[in-house]
Amino acid sequence: MKTGYRLLLVAGFATLVYTGTQGLVSAADDVEVADHVSSDNCTFLNDPDSYLEGVSRLRGAIGDRTDQLRKHLVIAGSSNTVSPRLIPRRGRIDVEIFDRLEAERMPSAAISSDEEFFRRIHLDLTGRLPAPSDVRAFLSDTSAGKRTALIDKLLYSPEFVDKWTMWLGDLFQVTSTQTTANRQTTGRNVYHNWIKKSVEDGKPLKDMIFEGIMASGNTFDSGPANFILNGRATMGPNQDIYDLSMYAATSKFLGLSHYDCLLCHDGRRHLDDLSLWGKNQTRSNAERMAAFFSRLNITQPFQADNTSPYFNSFLIADRTTGNYTLNTNFGNRPNRVAIGSVTSLNPEYRDGSTAPTASWRGDFANKVMTDPMLPITMANRLWKAMYGYGLAEPVDYLDPDRLDPDHPPAAPWELQASHPRLLKYLAGELQARNYDLRSFLKLLVEASAYQLSTKYDAPWDSTKVELFARHLPRRLEGEEVADAIAKATGVGQSYTITGFAAPVSWAIQVPEPTEPRGNGALNFMNSFLRGNRDTTVRTQAGSIIQQLNLMNDNFVLSRNRYTASAPIRAAAALGNAQAADEMYLMFLSRFPNATERADAVAIMQAANTAALRQAAFEDIAWVLINKAEFIFSY
Repeated sequence: MKTGYRLLLVAGFATLVYTGTQGLVSAADDVEVADHVSSDNCTFLNDPDSYLEGVSRLRGAIGDRTDQLRKHLVIAGSSNTVSPRLIPRRGRIDVEIFDRLEAERMPSAAISSDEEFFRRIHLDLTGRLPAPSDVRAFLSDTSAGKRTALIDKLLYSPEFVDKWTMWLGDLFQVTSTQTTANRQTTGRNVYHNWIKKSVEDGKPLKDMIFEGIMASGNTFDSGPANFILNGRATMGPNQDIYDLSMYAATSKFLGLSHYDCLLCHDGRRHLDDLSLWGKNQTRSNAERMAAFFSRLNITQPFQADNTSPYFNSFLIADRTTGNYTLNTNFGNRPNRVAIGSVTSLNPEYRDGSTAPTASWRGDFANKVMTDPMLPITMANRLWKAMYGYGLAEPVDYLDPDRLDPDHPPAAPWELQASHPRLLKYLAGELQARNYDLRSFLKLLVEASAYQLSTKYDAPWDSTKVELFARHLPRRLEGEEVADAIAKATGVGQSYTITGFAAPVSWAIQVPEPTEPRGNGALNFMNSFLRGNRDTTVRTQAGSIIQQLNLMNDNFVLSRNRYTASAPIRAAAALGNAQAADEMYLMFLSRFPNATERADAVAIMQAANTAALRQAAFEDIAWVLINKAEFIFSY
C-alpha cells in the first residue's frame, strides 16, 4: 500500500521527482582544466581541447543547469524580467553589472522575493537551511533594512564558521592522506582546527596564506605547517619538492597554475593559445621561482620510535644554504641540465626581484603578500563562491597580462575577465578591507546583483552566463545536502571523527571529505562529488546515483519517518492547510502555491486512519526531499 501510495503522490505533485530531478542530471558542470602531470609529454599538446574549450563547457554546464532548474522552480512574485535601469544600484558592483547589461541591451531578472533570498543567503553563508519559524518571522518583517540585518547576523553565526572552514579546507587541501604525503589524522586535525580558529577569530585571509607558506615546526603541533606538505614529492630529487611547493602556493593563491606546465618546458609552442603571460615565460623563469623553496627541509625525525606521539609527523624547517641545482636525470620533470655555464639557480620572483635575505621561503611569502595577483585571485574565488561563476575563468589559470583594463593586451588577445574593472575594483576592496572574509562577503551579497531572482523570462543561454543577468543556482555540496535533510526532519547525526574529543553534529563540520568513516552517511554524501582535496576536486555535476540515493538511501528513509521526526509529527498535528504550509517551510523554506497546497491537503484528507496519516506525512516529506529545488541554492 505504501509504495503504491508514494508513486501516486509523486504523480499528484506533478514533476516533483521524476521530471523534476532527472532533467538536472548531466555529465557537465564545473569543468576542470587538467593539470600537467607528464614529464615528457605535454598535456596541452596531447589534448588541447580540454584547455581551449574548458571555459565554454563550464558556461554550458551552468547554463543548462540554470535553464533546466527553472522549469521546476516555484518562486513567489512576478515572473517578468525588467530593464537594468530599474534595479537599484547599491554600489560599484551594481554599476558594473547593470551598466554592462544596458550596453548589451539585455534585460535583468527582478530582485529576488524574500522567500528566495532568505533561503539562498542561509545556504550560501552558512550551508544550513533556515527554520520555518525564522522564515515566517522574516516574511512578516516590514523593515526596510531586514536583508542587511540578516546578512550581519549570519556573518557572525557559528554556522558561518563551519561553512567557510570547509571552503578554506578545500583551498588549503586539508586531508589526512595525499598522494605524496600522509599527515595522519593528528596533523589533519591540527590543520583543520587552525583554519576554523582563524575563521572564527576573523584572521585576515592574507595572514592565513602567509602562515601557510612560511610556517615551520612539527605538523602535529603547527596547523599552518601542514600546508607545505601539499608540495611534498616522493621518489624523486629534491627539485621536485621545490617545484611542487612553489606550484602549490602560486596555483592556490595567485591563480597561476600554468607554472605546472612551465616547470617542464618553456611556454612558447605550448601556451601560445592559452596565456599571453605564459607563452613568454621560460622554464628557467619557473625554476627560479621554485628556487625560493630550495632551502626547505621536510623530515620525519621520529620514525625510529613508533611509541612517540610524534611518530609519522613531519618537521618543516629551512636550511641556511642551498640553491636550485640543474643536475637531475630522474623524477617527475624532464631532466634539469646546465644552461651553458649556469649549473644552479638562485631565487628570482616573477617581477624580476631577487631574494633580499638568506630566508628564501620567507622572502617568497613576503613577495606573495605584495603580488597584485593575490587580491585578484582571492576576490575572484570568493566572487565565484557567491555568484556561481568567476569574473575570470578558469579561476586557477589566470593570465596576468590580460587582467588590467587600463593596459589591455594587443589584438587578437582580449581581457580575460568578463568585467575587468569590477575585478580590479574588488581586488582593491579586498586589500582595503585587509582581506577580511566577512567584510568582503558582505560587500558581495549586499549588492543587487547577488540578490537577483533566478527566474528569468527573457531569452537566455549559456553564452550569457558571464553577464550575471540572473542569479546562477548552485547544487548543494554533499555535506550541505546531508545537513539539509537532518535540519528539516530534526533527525540529527552524531559523527565520530578520529582524534576529535567529541563527535560533531553536522556533516559540514567534518574535517575532510573522507569523513565520517565507518558511517552510512559517507557514501550518501560522496555521491554528491565532494572530491578528496588531492587528486579529485569537488564538482557540481549531477548523476543518477544522486537521484537514487535521495529516493532510496537509508540516510533519507530513516529521517522522514513519522516516529523519528518531531517536526513531521508536529506538522501532522495541525489542520491540513496549515500542515501543508509547515511541511513546505521545513523542507523548501517557502510556502506552497495554491496547487501544491491543494494537492497536499487532498492526500491528507484521503488518509482516514492514524496509520495512513502518518504514512501520508512520511511520503510528503520524501517527495519534498526529492523535489529538484531541495538540493539547490537558487
